[in-house]
Amino acid sequence: MKKAELTRLNILQKAYELIYTKGYQATSIDEIIATTKVTKGAFYYHFKNKDEMGIAVVNEVLRSASIGSDFRLSEIINLDPVETIYNMMYKLLMENKFMKVEYGCPISNLVQEMTPWHENFRQALKKEADEWEHRLITILENGKKHSFIREDVNTKQATFFILSGYWGIRNFGKLQNDQSVYIYYLNELKIFLKNLR
Repeated sequence: MKKAELTRLNILQKAYELIYTKGYQATSIDEIIATTKVTKGAFYYHFKNKDEMGIAVVNEVLRSASIGSDFRLSEIINLDPVETIYNMMYKLLMENKFMKVEYGCPISNLVQEMTPWHENFRQALKKEADEWEHRLITILENGKKHSFIREDVNTKQATFFILSGYWGIRNFGKLQNDQSVYIYYLNELKIFLKNLR
């Protein structure tokens, strides 16, 4: 990786950490520059403004931590979706080092903070959410084809239920500052998924 690419990546990663812990609007360009130890000129070489950088954080940094990023769709598509989806959520909640219980889900945080007033953020976050949705629907639809899932299951509806539960329990985890609340969601998720058989 070239020096310029490394500098850009460093800016995005440090910016992500600040945004995740403090919120987007509370994070200043000056803080990002101080944390990364790059010059103001270097920052503006890579990004026109804070919003361009913020959207790059969504598109590049958050994508690497998104749902099922550890699972290649081509490798899991024909597996039992009940086990696959449960394992994805378990890893995301209980084993993911990228996200901290006290700060919740970074995508959900940005949805709440930015989408009411910033269309470009809304579009970037919607794209990320659409990928989550597509991944789960694909897994469930293939589960139907291989008789793991009942034919009458509405896979889009099931997907929205799974994702809304995930985002909700992340908020409860943040509120309680306790990862153990995730177990409540995971236990109910297991029951829900088994009922799709």
